[in-house]
Amino acid sequence: MILEWGEVLSTGRELSIYMGGFYIILLVQFNGTHLLGRFDAYPNRYDCAHPDIWKPVPENYHEYHLEVNSWQPLYIPEYQGGSPQAWGPNTPDYTGCYALTGPAFESVFHRQLWADNVKLLNYYPLYGGTSWGNIPYHGVYTSYDWGAAISEPRTLGTKYTELKLQGLFLRSSPEFYKTDVVANSTEPDLLGSISTVGNTSLTFVTLLRNPDTEAGFWIVRQKDSTSTAVSRFKLTVTSSLSGDRKMQIPQIAPAITLNGRESKVIVTDYLFGTSRALYSTASVLFAGTIDGRDVLFLYGDSEQEHEAALNLNGSPTVTNLTTPLIKIQQSSLSSSGSISIITFAKGIKGLHTVHSSRERLVLFADTKTAGTFWSPAIADPNDPHGNFWSIGTNETVLVGGPYLVRTAKITKGLLELTGDFDVTHRPSASVEGNRGPEGRKTLTIIAPQSVTKASWNGKPLDFEGSFVESACRIAGLPEDGFATGNATSFIEGIPDLSANEWKYADSLPEIREDWDDSQWVVANHTSTNVLFPMWYGDGRVLYGCDYGFCEGAVVWRGHFNETGVEKSVNLSINGGQGFAASVWLNSVFLNTSFGNSSNSANNVNETDQLFVFPEDALKKGQDNVITVLQDNMGLNENWYTQDQMKSPRGIRGFQLNPSGNFSEWRVQGKVGGYKNFPDKHRGVMNEGGFFGERKGWHLPNFDTSSWRTRNISSGLPDLKAGVGFFVTTFDLDIPTGFDIPMSINFEDLDYFQNRSVGTEEYKPYRAIFFVNGWMMGKVIGNLGPQVRFPVHEGILDYQGANTLAVVVWAMTPNVTISPQVRLRVDGVFQGGILNIRKSNPGWSAEGRE
Repeated sequence: MILEWGEVLSTGRELSIYMGGFYIILLVQFNGTHLLGRFDAYPNRYDCAHPDIWKPVPENYHEYHLEVNSWQPLYIPEYQGGSPQAWGPNTPDYTGCYALTGPAFESVFHRQLWADNVKLLNYYPLYGGTSWGNIPYHGVYTSYDWGAAISEPRTLGTKYTELKLQGLFLRSSPEFYKTDVVANSTEPDLLGSISTVGNTSLTFVTLLRNPDTEAGFWIVRQKDSTSTAVSRFKLTVTSSLSGDRKMQIPQIAPAITLNGRESKVIVTDYLFGTSRALYSTASVLFAGTIDGRDVLFLYGDSEQEHEAALNLNGSPTVTNLTTPLIKIQQSSLSSSGSISIITFAKGIKGLHTVHSSRERLVLFADTKTAGTFWSPAIADPNDPHGNFWSIGTNETVLVGGPYLVRTAKITKGLLELTGDFDVTHRPSASVEGNRGPEGRKTLTIIAPQSVTKASWNGKPLDFEGSFVESACRIAGLPEDGFATGNATSFIEGIPDLSANEWKYADSLPEIREDWDDSQWVVANHTSTNVLFPMWYGDGRVLYGCDYGFCEGAVVWRGHFNETGVEKSVNLSINGGQGFAASVWLNSVFLNTSFGNSSNSANNVNETDQLFVFPEDALKKGQDNVITVLQDNMGLNENWYTQDQMKSPRGIRGFQLNPSGNFSEWRVQGKVGGYKNFPDKHRGVMNEGGFFGERKGWHLPNFDTSSWRTRNISSGLPDLKAGVGFFVTTFDLDIPTGFDIPMSINFEDLDYFQNRSVGTEEYKPYRAIFFVNGWMMGKVIGNLGPQVRFPVHEGILDYQGANTLAVVVWAMTPNVTISPQVRLRVDGVFQGGILNIRKSNPGWSAEGRE
């Protein structure tokens, strides 16, 4: 559709203006080609702690479009698909964001976009994933799940199902691509179209119509889009098939029902294949042609009534309906002759054939069953765009039952399917039509009659006779091709990391009095290109990036000669939201500055703090060293205030009190700095400046045999503040043919999940951990909320040896730190992705300290 409006530039300048809850983004054009105006929108905002509290749907997008750029399609390149979350401790995890933007949100807000005639649309994100290494900006934690339709460990839930149902409808409805907004309930043309059933008047309708074919799309929702009340109504519509006379639908069923926070598309003059339906109050899952037959697959809530009217001519091959809850009556509604009105009563479960003839196939299922269906494209092997619907192919099959269908191919009568079954909790409650005799896992296949055989992941399927005649068959997976157990067998084989042998080494030798920092970078710059100046000091600039250390932890060492007057040091430290910095005088711990106004609340970017020297900590008349271990939480976004992304990470002010001078500052971060770091394979964002990182202790095959044995649950020795490096190895032997998401869990911090303790009991420690050399998570024990960290196959070696390294930073002395690290299985899916390439190079001394 973009091509109809000319070339969209890949070069240009974006300008954004924040207005009324959304961003208007304009693209300045350079060479006269067509450019699309657009805006981003997050209409339900970000309160994942209260996911039941909704904002009303915006109702002004269409009017805005008419006023601003009506000659172009309405384009929203970034529309809310989830919500971001900041560091805790009162932040919920992403389950709240999933609920806030869940299937009910998608039902109402997405269809309102359709009602506003949005024609170019992108949801952000469909998949958020993991911000591994030091990628995250300072406002979010490692997980970038966002509550998206595809979860961080790649599992599919009800949000994905609702998106799939919507996507299949749009793919099946090419006439919807060209529609005009005719009117809505506030305008005279539709003001009386809603007839209330009962004593409620809750419904809002918008009519869109294709000007060429008269196909109508009546999008209905609650007038108050936040309402949870049930609305029952009838709708007055017009149809070209009925001679443009008004008619009230449903004709026979009692009413159209809308649950609270539900939206539907009621179609009139609706094209499926070469046929047209007069109307349908049931939703459309699929409309098109399979094997030369016009196929219409309708669905709806089993606790609601539904109705459709269409011509069922042709000799039916199925003469008896599979349930008395479906009835067919003849009517003269159509101007061209008799038409069949099909009513679907409450209580229908599973898939049912309404009509099957050589010309047409009409199906109905309850919403839950419909959600198990997939419509994979049958690619043309000779077309480079063969997998792209309407461009390279219009051929498909329908497959119901699996957790996921990945590919479909038809070769000489053989339908080859690949995909996954969810066996995490097998056996489980069956979706109707999804399980055969004795709980056997089955597929429902709607395919050309030329298909005589089928396979699933290379295993032949057994057709179990005629379910709804030849075009819709039940196929069972042979027991030798299906997992006979459930997740339990895999969970039992996962190593118990708490019982593993762990090796330990101190990872903060920089606070020892004999530490030699002569090879470190001298921090002596007196100017910077950063727009934010030092607050105070002696003219030297102590910004990490100015010395090549832009990622992860940085260690600063400030030298001064004791003169008898130095009693304390003032430090202003910038590390981003939720950062921390621990400070030592020589080898004596002074305090930790938390990037929050208390130990557990109100995240801030920067602190200014006084660190008082104990009387016996100074070396009289000698060189003394202030050591600052600083975390970097990532850079700012530019957001509303310009240049915020340049906010410097480092020390923005230093001063000895009541007087005194620093003779020298030195700094060390990631080994090799921004350009000369040794691990080019894992990239610039993988490592920071902890001593063990600089040495490469986190990499596979590093020799820890000389280290002391100490379980990670024992924390650091002597309850001291400092940094410890813990390493363990374990083997996995996961059978191939399964997709088994796994995660590293810090179960001592489960209080972030159940809020079982007060904030004063939160553990003041930080940890980062590496799996086979890849930094896969940052843990903050006093902030949270993340305690579960998905680690994907390929990073984890599912059929070999694995190295787990955890850097534990105890920020307060005399506090018991007992990390409880576990490897957990998050799901078991048979089928799975194949040929996962592992690329986890081991330790090398080259480029290391």
